[in-house]
Amino acid sequence: MAMSAMIKSFEDIMRRDAGLNGDAQYIEQITWLLFLKAFDVKEMEWELKENYSAVIPEKFQWRNWVEDGEGITGEELIKFVDKLFSDLKDLDFSDGDKRKKLVHDVFSDINNYMKSGICLRELINRINEKVDFIDAKQKHTFNDLYEGMLKDLQSAGRAGEYYTPRAVTNFVVEKVDPKLGEIVLDPACGTGGFLTSTIAHFGNIQTTDDWNTLQTSIRGWEKKPLPYLLATTNLILHDIEVPQLEHKNSLGSSLNNYGEKDRVDVIVANPPFGGAEDDTIKDNFPAEFRTSETADLFLVLIMKLLKTGGRCGIVLPDGFIFGDGTKAAIKKRLLEEYGLHTIIRLPAVFKPYASVNTNLLFFQKGVKSSGVWFYRLDYPEGVKSFTKTKPMQDKHFDPVREWWDDKKFIEVDGKDKAKFFTVEELTAMNYDFDKCCPFSHKEEEIFEPNELMENYLTERREIESEIENVLAEIKSKLNGA
Repeated sequence: MAMSAMIKSFEDIMRRDAGLNGDAQYIEQITWLLFLKAFDVKEMEWELKENYSAVIPEKFQWRNWVEDGEGITGEELIKFVDKLFSDLKDLDFSDGDKRKKLVHDVFSDINNYMKSGICLRELINRINEKVDFIDAKQKHTFNDLYEGMLKDLQSAGRAGEYYTPRAVTNFVVEKVDPKLGEIVLDPACGTGGFLTSTIAHFGNIQTTDDWNTLQTSIRGWEKKPLPYLLATTNLILHDIEVPQLEHKNSLGSSLNNYGEKDRVDVIVANPPFGGAEDDTIKDNFPAEFRTSETADLFLVLIMKLLKTGGRCGIVLPDGFIFGDGTKAAIKKRLLEEYGLHTIIRLPAVFKPYASVNTNLLFFQKGVKSSGVWFYRLDYPEGVKSFTKTKPMQDKHFDPVREWWDDKKFIEVDGKDKAKFFTVEELTAMNYDFDKCCPFSHKEEEIFEPNELMENYLTERREIESEIENVLAEIKSKLNGA
């Protein structure tokens, strides 16, 4: 079954359940089930390799209550799942078992929204039939599955759950070039895309020592419960047995609390932008860097967390590029102390979730910049916009790859496409980097007829779903009156 068809089959089942309201809840519902299925696969592997004592109680292990498609259903299933959640949230990890803590943390902030045990049983059976994490070919399809959910359930994106296109995470990791044994952190890891790209970048792990090194090399922080759960499941499926992910607000601690022990070799990230934190969060940062823009705060945090010589590749919105004030102060620091060397200006790669243009910044701590290379990556020939059916692909970065190792000036149609600017030139511009290889055209989104129809049908389904939920709520209140 094609990925989109599989996801639609999940969605069609959940839409019949009055307990679910909106695409974000659909994703959460699917994901805790996928986590249990994936963790059960790992437990079976651990049972074969070591003297292993089950973390998840036997009656709650996926193989024992799901594999029989004719198992418990209806009200009995809802009561069973309520007990499952209660017990896993109360899992005792006082013995220091990291696996128990992982399961406890995952179930502490998620919910089962489904009220119909019949629909839940049907969804469970469908997932069990279509998703096979034991099959090596399917084991690494979790990124595709989640990204497919976001593409088909678009309003989840409007709820703030964006994913970074895999072409972007792959390219950033490729150019930062982390080595196995270096500590790699994403302090806004979302669903773990940069971290899984890093694991792929390391290549095949050949020895036990290398495998053990991998287990301690990958770290991530995530504030929101759902992306944290997704990232945890994602890393488990990429052979990280106990993911070193922290469920926390990365901006929630004073910068002064971070010392040498907290510093890492590599940071790759796409921090949230356009968001707002509580005013108290700003007080965690030096006065010159206090701002309400979360992306700027994350960048300042990243600068603090890098070791001397540490490298970073980060996605930032256009607002940072041309902004002054705090943004200019950060850019000045990047040039003076963080060896900012390359900025790749991207078109709108986050469509259909967001239309903002973004930029890739690459720098190294403890180095004074001699200047910055700018490269404007335009849409490929014949492409007017990236869409959910025609997203950015790895090959679209090939022009940058060809230019990267032997950077040189490029002019196209009388306009700069790649150009070097000295620190003095950038300072004279008051750090307005937008003047360097700017986009010279207004981007226009042009859809194919089938895409227009698909967008229309998606919006229509969303409206119908909202109407159904409102009617169900009214009916429930009338019945209770």
